[in-house]
Amino acid sequence: MKNKIIILSLSIFLLVFSGFTTVQSQTKEITLNDIYAGGEFYSKRVYGIRSMADGNHYSVLQNDSINIFKYKDGKYVKTILTASELIPEGQEENIQLRRYTFSKDESKILIPTKTEYIYRHSSQSDFYIWNIKDKTLQQLSTNGKQRLADFSPDGTKVIFIRDNNLFIKNLINNTEKQITDDGLYNNIINGTTDWVYEEEFSFTKAFFWSPDGKKIAFYKFDESDVKEFFFSKYGNLYPEEYKYKYPKAGEANSIVNIYTYDIESENIVKMDIGEETDQYIPRIKWTKNPDILSILKMNRLQNKLEILFANPYNGISEVIYTETNKYYIDITDHLIFLNDNEHFLFTSEKDGYYHIYLYNMNGELVKQLTKGKWVITDLIGFDENKKLVYYISAESSPLNRDVYCVNLKGNKTKLSSRKGTNSARFSSNYNYYINTFSDANTPPVITVNKTNGKQLRVLEDNSKLLETIKEYNFSNKEFFTIITSEDIKLNAWKILPPDFDNTKEYPVLFTIYGGPGSQTVQNSWGRGNLWEQMLAQKGIIVVSVDNRGTGARGEEFKKMTYLQLGKYETIDQIEAAKYLSSLDYVDANKIGIFGWSYGGYMAALCMTKGAEYFNTGIAVAPVTNWRYYDNIYTERFMRTPQENPDGYDDNSPINHVDKLKGNFLLIHGTADDNVHIQNSIDLVTALVAANKQFEMQFYPNSNHGIYTGRNTRMHLYTKMTEFLIKNLKQ
Repeated sequence: MKNKIIILSLSIFLLVFSGFTTVQSQTKEITLNDIYAGGEFYSKRVYGIRSMADGNHYSVLQNDSINIFKYKDGKYVKTILTASELIPEGQEENIQLRRYTFSKDESKILIPTKTEYIYRHSSQSDFYIWNIKDKTLQQLSTNGKQRLADFSPDGTKVIFIRDNNLFIKNLINNTEKQITDDGLYNNIINGTTDWVYEEEFSFTKAFFWSPDGKKIAFYKFDESDVKEFFFSKYGNLYPEEYKYKYPKAGEANSIVNIYTYDIESENIVKMDIGEETDQYIPRIKWTKNPDILSILKMNRLQNKLEILFANPYNGISEVIYTETNKYYIDITDHLIFLNDNEHFLFTSEKDGYYHIYLYNMNGELVKQLTKGKWVITDLIGFDENKKLVYYISAESSPLNRDVYCVNLKGNKTKLSSRKGTNSARFSSNYNYYINTFSDANTPPVITVNKTNGKQLRVLEDNSKLLETIKEYNFSNKEFFTIITSEDIKLNAWKILPPDFDNTKEYPVLFTIYGGPGSQTVQNSWGRGNLWEQMLAQKGIIVVSVDNRGTGARGEEFKKMTYLQLGKYETIDQIEAAKYLSSLDYVDANKIGIFGWSYGGYMAALCMTKGAEYFNTGIAVAPVTNWRYYDNIYTERFMRTPQENPDGYDDNSPINHVDKLKGNFLLIHGTADDNVHIQNSIDLVTALVAANKQFEMQFYPNSNHGIYTGRNTRMHLYTKMTEFLIKNLKQ
């Protein structure tokens, strides 16, 4: 009997142990190699989708081919181009097919190859033109790489930029004509933007065809008086010195003018934008009338915006709309001219929240189409047949995004149905749209929907990734609210360790950005917070808190940091650290903070001004004094250093290094054209002078993204991970 009991007990033990090891073997731990070298956690997208002109079909780039499908049922229609057909004359191998643009009549396709990136948004390529009917391939130009190539409305011409000049290629007679001849590096730019416009007004294509294709409107930048910044590029015996024009806060900008070029007469006419040259022209756009060019003009302080209507033949202009703001005005692409040539749609924050307004062409308000204490985040477009405006809003919550439509009487309808973040790309006739949905714990689901929101089918649901994150035991990202001592409600999220036990104490890592109008706390998959999930598996609670100054909560919440960047943001992050320190399961002596760019600035401030609450910090590519950053961004929120010296200096980490107590890691790329390494160098000087110990890691020839060179990304995250484990876990 005793032997039977022993055997039975052993059998039960083996059964339980076997089950335990089976469960354990099914759960994997995330590694840096999984994140940055493998592809297990990459969410799938549907690339290269374009609505065809008829609005009933769309093209998609898949398997090195451009294929046509029906919106209605998803049936394959035809393949109009395969990469194997793209063999230039005299060559044996085909060019790569990664991006493409149809001519308006869909008879030709423009294809960039051998693309070289210049800055964040700019690049140059060798462009080719594929004639769909003749199945012939034509190189756009053999005289050097081109930028921003664009078909004319009738598809017979292509305009492009080379060496800061405008060129036009006639596809009928195969001739190339130079429109401007004064382009010169670091001096005169035609048809594209200088560095600061590209970075802060977010565009590089600075020429536009008129609706009838008879004229081109274009920008001219004179940056001759803008001061140069330089950095070294390493790798050769003598490093190369790279110079470019970078206007810092309070310094001179490019002088910008707008011109039109008449295709037939070849006349170039300068538009009248006033005598003031110290101003911005953040957008130009043709109205539906080819005889009226709209020009958006803004003063240097960016608190006054005007819309001008200009005559492209003589340059005479008039102001039809003026908006002022006690803080500043953000620039968007939310300007739509209606086909009736009598109205336009525009968004404004003038009632305290971004909303849609309908105006007549005299600039007189017809109706405010949306109202409420919530914001419009994107104005998608206007269906001329149904007279419906489509937009994205955060009406349900600052954390969510939904697709809506509103008619010209102000009656709105919600189209999206899933709680989270939704975006929409409509067909040209607005009968269908492709919706991309995700939430904090669900990777992107891409569907085809009817215009009323009804889902027709799924293009991609990332089901494989969903299984993978279960296999790797991802923790759910949970949202919560922190109420500060000033009774301010701050949105936040947390990722707890998978084996979280509220009777134990855990270290905490804040991950932060915190800049004006930004959000890290949003109900969206984003990139999946993969590194944060890995840290949680190593026993670190990861949180993110949207401080005052962040977006989707109205103008006063966003703009209250005006003239004092860093002050209230730091107060809020300290308040959040105090709250978390009060929780039984948090180790109050091990609270860290990590941020990049503006987030790096915030991490450096929290490690100095908040040294009593943060013991470990990582600042990547931080601004350390706003005097060092570009003028469009900085002056929008701070005015000039000459006007607001205390605002610049009071919240500069450089001026608070004496407060540093904890473990601090400073990281920067030496070729950062955006936030110059000067910021970190001068912070190092101040830290050394204050006899403060810290760690620093720099990456040769890396820009703001820090990815240049072999193994750079893996090295960066290995360095940061080991630093956090050493200082938060050991």
